[in-house]
Formats: sequence, C-alpha cells, structure tokens
Amino acid sequence: MLTTALVFPWLSLQRRGQLRQRWSKGLLSLLGFRLRIDGDALARPALLIANHVSWVDIFAINALSPSAFVSKADVRQWPVIGWLAAMNETVFLQRGSRGHARIINEEIASRMAAGRHVAVFPEGTTTDGSHVQHFHAALLQPAISADQPIQPLAVRYRTPDGAFTRAAAYDGDLSVLDSLKAIIATPCIEIHLSVLPALATADANRRSIATAAHAAILARVAPPAAEPQREAA
Repeated sequence: MLTTALVFPWLSLQRRGQLRQRWSKGLLSLLGFRLRIDGDALARPALLIANHVSWVDIFAINALSPSAFVSKADVRQWPVIGWLAAMNETVFLQRGSRGHARIINEEIASRMAAGRHVAVFPEGTTTDGSHVQHFHAALLQPAISADQPIQPLAVRYRTPDGAFTRAAAYDGDLSVLDSLKAIIATPCIEIHLSVLPALATADANRRSIATAAHAAILARVAPPAAEPQREAA
C-alpha cells in the first residue's frame, strides 16, 4: 500500500507492471501455490479472457503478464481493495449503461493499442473450478472493435498428484476469509495456467469468438491435465 501510494506516481507504467508481477509471484509463493504455465506464447497486445475460480486468478495472470483487469463498478467502493484496484489499472465497468460501456470500451482499446494486456473474466462470476459457465460476449467487443486478438487462458487448481481441488475456490457464499482459510489449510496447491492459441478478430463477431474461446477453455478445464508443464520462474 505504501509503495502504491508513494512510489507508483513516480514510476513508468512498465515499472509499475514489473512490480505488480513481482508482488503477484511473491504472494502466490507465500500462500503455498505453485504456478505452472503451459501452451502458446502470449500475443501482445491482446485481450486475455479466462475462466474465473478465485480471487487468486488475478495474481496468477499478473504473474504471467501484468494486465489491466476489468471489474464491476461496485468494487471501486470497497475499502482499501477498491483503492488498490484503481491504482493498479483496473477498469471499472458499470453494467447496464450503454453510454458507460462505450467509454470503457474506448479505454480498453486504447490500452491494447499501447501494446498492453487487458484481462476479463467473461463468465461474470466464479465457479468451483470444475466447469465453465456461459461467456458474456459483450465483454469481448473492445478487442473486436480494435481488431486486436483475443487470447483464452484456462485456469485450473490441482493437488501435486494432479487431482482436482476446490480449496482455492471463491464461489457461492464463501467469504474471502473462508477462502483464505481453505488455502492455508491445504499444504500445496498447483495453479495450472494454460495459454491457448490467440483468436483473430478480423471479420468475426463476438458471439462466435465467445463460443470458440469457451470451447477451448472448457476442453482444458473438464479433463485431468495431461500436457507437460513448466514451473514459473
């Protein structure tokens, strides 16, 4: 918090991203997570879209690549967390407002045009990690309008022997504290983050892109992980 308040205003966006990436890796390690990454190279710029299981997802993606996240507007009003989110490039979306959506779309497009990654969770909610819910295609429109690629990310939480675990899940009526207790009580949780092939958006519509991205992520989330992985540095 002190660094964000006192140091961030004097740093370049690149340096802020590097710090955010380092913090994310450090937090994952502190909580006993092992981040394992596989798949394609990241396109840059790109709109990153992922299935949503936990608040930990944000740190896993930031550890992969510092990204600006799209979040619901009421998060901005949360004590401390809202301020930290705003200082760390979060784009706050007020759902149901077409005028505001247009402004947000322009903001997202401008960040991608500058070579940055923007990340969204198109399910609009969290699950326990065993399935993938319907994708809200409207969240993909900024990349399509800007003719920028969309890159799916599949997020899975596993035990070291490859078994499914919902220990990191933040769904239903769970509080952040409940989720944190479950994480701490589990000796080791592996985050399997698969970078799937980027989807071109030229001459495409958002529904077809959403369907293709959903299918690609579901194919990784549903079966046990079998592909070779590398542990993040």
